[in-house]
Amino acid sequence: MSKLTVAALQLGFTDDMAENIRRVSELVREAAGKGAKVVLPPELFEGPYFCRIEDEGLFANARPTAEHPAVLAMQSLAAELEITIPTSFFEADGPHHYNSLAMIGPDGKVMGVYRKSHIPDGPGYEEKFYFRPGNTGFKTWPTPQATLGVGVCWDQWYPETARSLMLMGAEVLFYPTAIGTEPHDPDLDTSRLWRRAMIGHAVSNVVPVVAANRIGDEHGQVFYGHSFICDERGDIIAEFGATETGVLTATLDLAAAKRHRAAFGFFRDRRPELYGRLTQDI
Repeated sequence: MSKLTVAALQLGFTDDMAENIRRVSELVREAAGKGAKVVLPPELFEGPYFCRIEDEGLFANARPTAEHPAVLAMQSLAAELEITIPTSFFEADGPHHYNSLAMIGPDGKVMGVYRKSHIPDGPGYEEKFYFRPGNTGFKTWPTPQATLGVGVCWDQWYPETARSLMLMGAEVLFYPTAIGTEPHDPDLDTSRLWRRAMIGHAVSNVVPVVAANRIGDEHGQVFYGHSFICDERGDIIAEFGATETGVLTATLDLAAAKRHRAAFGFFRDRRPELYGRLTQDI
């Protein structure tokens, strides 16, 4: 398929998991009604971004993939609407915990799980307390419309993530995210940097990028939205500001992106034999 309509959702969340899932479900339906075949909710949409503090009681919220309410709800919707939903969730696997993503296909089945590879640790983003580094490696997902590549939030800052996904055949990159103000530095606004990093991935890999972020004030930590969809040139074709709730949609021309990617020669001119330093510890 040469054309693919995608969607990114932007909204805020509360402590009520059922209500969060209901609101995401409403936006998923809206996106499907606008023709979207792949719909991306934000990271960890089951509730508030709990990683702002270290609280051992919050481990009780993790669930195995097959039992997680967010995954089960998106499975039902995906099957009903015949769409693909990359679904971020807090995963429990025996004694281990991961920041994970279930790729749910248009038949409602989980195609597989990706576990976030890069885990941040800093004021307001204490993820290393909760999550093990992912052990799945990067993954791409062949769907009826396109091969999808997904990185989760902190993964999106790494050019290695995007390039690896492209070498694995990705035709569109998706980044579910939870990012906002920096508690240690109120004057630091990373929203511009956040966008530029992903737009850089679009340009240097000649691939469309879809990014979904949350909004709202969660105990003084303000999530800044700015969800967007850009094309393979890095040009923004749909975007939100800092406060909107809703659905972004765009129709991507994957055949044109493929032609442009070949013409730029970035993959033709790679020199992997020179890149060994990238896999060495500092």
